[in-house]
Amino acid sequence: MKLGKLEVGNLNRRTLLGFGIAAVMALWFGVIDRQETAVVTPQDSVPSAEMRLERLRRLVSMVPGKEAELKVAQERLGVREKGMMAAETAAQAQAQLLEIVHKVAKQEGVDARGAEELRIKPLADDYGEVSVIVSFTCTIEQLVNLMAALANEPQLLATNEIRIASGNQKQKTIQVRLGLSAVVPKKLVPAKKGLATF
Repeated sequence: MKLGKLEVGNLNRRTLLGFGIAAVMALWFGVIDRQETAVVTPQDSVPSAEMRLERLRRLVSMVPGKEAELKVAQERLGVREKGMMAAETAAQAQAQLLEIVHKVAKQEGVDARGAEELRIKPLADDYGEVSVIVSFTCTIEQLVNLMAALANEPQLLATNEIRIASGNQKQKTIQVRLGLSAVVPKKLVPAKKGLATF
């Protein structure tokens, strides 16, 4: 019996000794961790605070000049973008461009009804380009007048393709395939879809 009590007593002493060592180690490592993670706040000096204040005052004084520059830039951009096609969708922009071509051609006595091709693609990073191709028969004078009239339109129009072939020699006509483009907002350009994954 004594042996059993001694063993039990030794076991209790060993357990207590183990807990004691574990507690000391936990306190020791806890103190070290707290010392390493302690945050030290910098001491602000009056001269450094005055320097920061002066820098902020200089930045604030520059704001009216920057606002004036921004206003001028926005006005210039507004003037340049005034000739863009104003449409909600790509189809509406294409219809507007086709309508302009038909209207101007009719004014010049050219029958340019219908369209062979309608396209829309990106133009640089911020804009899109809507294109239309029409074919018609006219005289060389009518073609020159049509091109001049298109150049006088308020929209930003450009010729991107022109093919001229001989027509009726007796009537002195030519066959023309004319491609015209206009600038549209980038939002009207359909997003490119990547390759399908297998």
